[in-house]
Amino acid sequence: MVRFSSVLVCLVAVKSAAAFAPSPRHAARSSALQMTTDSGAKDPIKVGVIGCGRIGIVHLGAINKAPGVIPVVVSNPTISKAESAAKTFGVPKFTSDAMEVITDPDVDAVWICSPSQYHADQIKACAANGKHVFCEKPIATDLAETVEAINACNEAGVKLMIGLQRRFDPNFLRVKNAIQNKEVGDTIIIKTCSRDPSPPPYEYVKGGGGIFNDMAVHDLDMTRFLAGTDPIEILAVGSCHIDKSIENLPGSEAFDTASCIVRYPGGVNAMVDVCRQSSYGYDQRAEVLGTAGMIATDNVYPNTAKIYRKDFTGNADMPFDFFLSRYFEAYVTETEAFCKSLVEDTPVPCTGTDGLVALVMSLAADKSAAEGRWVKFSEIIEQVYCSSPTECSLLANSDAFPEGFKPSKNIQDLSNIISPDVDQQKKGGSLMDKFKDLVGI
Repeated sequence: MVRFSSVLVCLVAVKSAAAFAPSPRHAARSSALQMTTDSGAKDPIKVGVIGCGRIGIVHLGAINKAPGVIPVVVSNPTISKAESAAKTFGVPKFTSDAMEVITDPDVDAVWICSPSQYHADQIKACAANGKHVFCEKPIATDLAETVEAINACNEAGVKLMIGLQRRFDPNFLRVKNAIQNKEVGDTIIIKTCSRDPSPPPYEYVKGGGGIFNDMAVHDLDMTRFLAGTDPIEILAVGSCHIDKSIENLPGSEAFDTASCIVRYPGGVNAMVDVCRQSSYGYDQRAEVLGTAGMIATDNVYPNTAKIYRKDFTGNADMPFDFFLSRYFEAYVTETEAFCKSLVEDTPVPCTGTDGLVALVMSLAADKSAAEGRWVKFSEIIEQVYCSSPTECSLLANSDAFPEGFKPSKNIQDLSNIISPDVDQQKKGGSLMDKFKDLVGI
């Protein structure tokens, strides 16, 4: 079994110990999370938000209400949106330039709610400026760049939390609690279903990375969340039934419907089905069969009213048909969770590695559908080559390596040279110490 969470962050052929030296920024980055000497109270965590679109506004509203955290600056390329958000939530500063948020000396932590293509660069910039980071998924669609961004935060000693919001949905959390408390015995089968109300525009699908990356990734992550362990391999298939305009797009961008089977340790299997159209609102459910019972979620409706007529009996209204309505509570809860982590200086509940594993799972699903076979997740991980924690490439796309070079297939052998995150560093042992132990210095 490949243990993702302990080995993914830096799958490297190391060139020098100096490349792994802890950043000097780390020593200077703790003041915002310390007690003040005069009052005995914690200083408030000052927050900046990049992106004042729909998601940014939800996070900003939650930040504004969280204890011990205050928003001090917001940005949006359309500055009128930033100005409007600032006025609505009483934020003193606004700008059109994201870098002004990242470099603001008053800012301790940054929420990245910008379009996906900017995430990795903005995460790296936050790390370079000693800012803690909350980032909406994905970190990046490129695996090597994802590793670089995570390691940039780890090397700088700043927290990084990824917004996989379904983990904070009360329905899925109830299923998770049932598994942990053995309410249905030991897990046998996990099932998730994710169907959108209607297909996205052609422009969204084209260049979006395909159905596994832009849609199924949430369900794949949920299976891992519910299983409580790392997966082994995946079998995926896809097809097009609804939007024939996408049929000629490359790879899994041509799919509007897909299914996956994920194998977990102990013979546990997870089954995922996704479709870009349900026609009846968001259809997002989970089911876990255990040795002593079963637990399942239903869809979320605007109300609990039911109607009874001669020709129909059922819910008076359809399920939510807008993702912010469906997951509003989850978005708010994940924001509150990161605020709590900042204020209390505790580990984040959804790490950069969680975001990386979700990406690896979606890439493996894509490879499986393309090649018509089971794909081990180690096959995806082995493609990454890092000459230092923040300089990574995909082996297949580079000519910079010695002839015949292959990264280790035994990924667990690399666990001693992973770049640990800021919370792991507090438990003892710097990255340099780990490196010295490995090479016998």
